[in-house]
Amino acid sequence: MSHLINNTCLAVLLWALPAVAFAQGPNSSGVYYQAADGKSGAELKTALCHIIYDREEGGSLDDAYRALWTHFQTTDRRANGSVWDMYSNLREMTYVTDQAGNYKKEGDVYNREHSFPNSWFGGKVMPMYTDLHHLYPTDGFVNNKRANFPFGETNGDSYKSANNFSKLGKCTYPGYTGTVFEPNDEYKGDFARTYFYMVTCYEEKLSDWYTNNPESQPTLDGKAYPGLSSWQLEMLMKWAANDPVSAKETARNEAVWKIQQNRNPFIDYPGLEQYIWGSRTTETFRYATDADGISIARRTATADEPVYNLSGQRVRPGSMKKGIYLRRGHKVRK
Repeated sequence: MSHLINNTCLAVLLWALPAVAFAQGPNSSGVYYQAADGKSGAELKTALCHIIYDREEGGSLDDAYRALWTHFQTTDRRANGSVWDMYSNLREMTYVTDQAGNYKKEGDVYNREHSFPNSWFGGKVMPMYTDLHHLYPTDGFVNNKRANFPFGETNGDSYKSANNFSKLGKCTYPGYTGTVFEPNDEYKGDFARTYFYMVTCYEEKLSDWYTNNPESQPTLDGKAYPGLSSWQLEMLMKWAANDPVSAKETARNEAVWKIQQNRNPFIDYPGLEQYIWGSRTTETFRYATDADGISIARRTATADEPVYNLSGQRVRPGSMKKGIYLRRGHKVRK
């Protein structure tokens, strides 16, 4: 009898294991986001803040800032080993060889760019100053042109980088008329998710930044929620939708996680911003259900991008009906 009971218990345990394993977040994040489960809107944003704020800072400010040169070689390295620069496509730069130093023109060197300008949070202030989630290696000359202007859309009447890759000039996006820097379409979603991270991770500091650093005011609203000014939020939501999470971003998020032990949830959960600021604020976030690889953002497959049904049969994007499909190894919802 005891042998039968033991076998029965074992069967029950084995049957239950998949359910336990299923309750995990995406990209091997496990239960990292569990405390945000069941929340939405401002409450979800605050819950995520409490999750992602704590990180490994890497020692003193000087040590952590110096270490960025080494970290970039892991976080922002192209397949061929060159620097992954999101401000310029003039030439491929080589790590160490083309690092920092003097520059006279685009293509001379790369440096450390605070995509969320450090002057907006008071300069050399930890932990923001060395937070890799908003720091990128970029062309030094173009970085200097960007200065601390907000992101925006422009005709580039003040400056255009080689091949019109990046632009600087009067803002053409409704709601702001000052000078803005416009990154290339290829990376607009990357920077949008970077800013979503910044105003979420540091939401408790936003009021002070807004009050004490006027240069931040075109981008911020001075409140924990929504955190971003109305025109900036509207534009970044558009950028995020038009340039969905890429394999590059996912890989970078993993690399940063290994270094500083915190994550960007807007990369782990494509479309998460809709639960906080957009069309899904009345819906509750489920860290495990939504993490099952089902993309929150509805993306349209291109004709040459292979799509499969759950039986493993390839289907044409034009013949897809409502349901769940597999693309690039992930489940997506049409």
